[in-house]
Amino acid sequence: MNSLDWAVLIGYFGVMVAIGVWSHKRVDNVSDFFTAGGKMPWWLSGISHHMSGYSAVMFTGYAGIAYTYGVTSFVTWSFPIALGIAIGSKLFAPRINRLRSRLHVASPLEYLKNRYDLKTQQALAWSGMLLKIVDVGAKWAAIATLLSVFTGVSLNQGILITGTITAVYCTIGGLWADALTELGQFVIQFLAGIAMFVAVIVELNDKGIGFLGAWDEPELQGHGEPLVGPYGTVFLLAFLFIKLFEYNGGMLNQAQRYMATSNAYEAERSARLSAVLWLVWPLVLFFPMWMSPLLVESQKADGSDSYGLMTEQLLPHGLLGLVIVGFFSHTMAMCSSDANAIAAVFTRDCAPVVWRRARAWSEGQGLRVARVTTVVFLGLSMAAATQVNSPTFGDIITVVIKWVAGLMGPMAIPMMLGLLRPFRRSGPTAALTSWATGLFTFWLVNYPIHWNLDGGVPLQYQVSIPLAVSLVLYILIGYLKPEDTPERLAIIERINTDDDGTGTAAAIPAQQGGAPGVAVKD
Repeated sequence: MNSLDWAVLIGYFGVMVAIGVWSHKRVDNVSDFFTAGGKMPWWLSGISHHMSGYSAVMFTGYAGIAYTYGVTSFVTWSFPIALGIAIGSKLFAPRINRLRSRLHVASPLEYLKNRYDLKTQQALAWSGMLLKIVDVGAKWAAIATLLSVFTGVSLNQGILITGTITAVYCTIGGLWADALTELGQFVIQFLAGIAMFVAVIVELNDKGIGFLGAWDEPELQGHGEPLVGPYGTVFLLAFLFIKLFEYNGGMLNQAQRYMATSNAYEAERSARLSAVLWLVWPLVLFFPMWMSPLLVESQKADGSDSYGLMTEQLLPHGLLGLVIVGFFSHTMAMCSSDANAIAAVFTRDCAPVVWRRARAWSEGQGLRVARVTTVVFLGLSMAAATQVNSPTFGDIITVVIKWVAGLMGPMAIPMMLGLLRPFRRSGPTAALTSWATGLFTFWLVNYPIHWNLDGGVPLQYQVSIPLAVSLVLYILIGYLKPEDTPERLAIIERINTDDDGTGTAAAIPAQQGGAPGVAVKD
């Protein structure tokens, strides 16, 4: 990097902070901070939903998969995400929007204390927050890894720089700041992605390698196969099922994008836009990664530095700075949206249970706590980032695929399936049992069994077995011990009714010993 690249990077950071300051004027209460007051246009929500699913892991961990295996990086990652969101546009997006518009909640988990009970809500809330700390920590580590390639700064310094800038703008402006910065980040990503795509095409032509002929080169032998190595059919099917839950609300931040639109139809349009972007745009981003074995030699065994090395080699200064900004935009988009989602969960779901005074917070007090919680979460995730590549967690892609994907199912199944009529019989017993047994299964498969099995448990089973166990138990217990009380059925009907007519429904009573219930009204 030279002074021009640094100017681009510093200018980008300045714009992000400025957007946060401008968005501050649009945030008057907790609803504005967490769900944009339900006033976000569908197209902005869709772009924000799309961008909040990226991070620099794509340019490190998945770049390594592309370098080693080829197109399976697209087939087993962005394709199942696109398909999952497309399915969820009908199945989940409208129902999640109705959580805000009809149940008047500001956190995706807030409805769980009445759909199940307070214990279920707290179990999912606290475990989800802990998982998010690890997940976001991996994202900070990924961008810091790239930053070290270009600037030579240490991993911890890179984590501190990106985390601090993100904390400033998302703490000031809330979800509005997240969405508006993600719109700007999408434009930057588009320009940077096209620049890298063209640079690789030009370099291949200079080497006498055509666009299509590249696949016949010895270095890319087998790279055109859709399912190779540990990324086989079972992994693809498991990943599709996981992403159906995760990218439609299971990881909370995407749920907020659906909640932020004005009505259920707008949420559906938002999801469809995000699905199309996930299907088309990653092909442009992945192509340079697929070609990387022809252009660079990775210095790391997992190939995670290949994209960074290729960028340094091919792009002139200025454009290099733009691509580096693109790396930052991915990670900051996801991490800021995660921070906002977790702040919503803590402020709305956890604090009122563990602290009596929190139940009487004014709008101003709740907003201040939300901002403090955002900063605390980012600080904890930055601390977790320093432990990535340690024996506890493993490398970046291990954290993202094994830990996050493996633990996502047990946490998301009660939340997501609880929205749907066919699972109305499943109550607190089904939810808690499936959650707890799924987590235990994850530990069992990934550690005791993995250690004692010759060659270890294949990755596809590490991520799929916990989800399968949770799903089966959730459905089975629901039929063996149905807990579909009139109050729970009323909630399900409210979020499954298509008409937007006016009317009045009875208030849902508070759970025994918990925070106040959610009033259901139009």
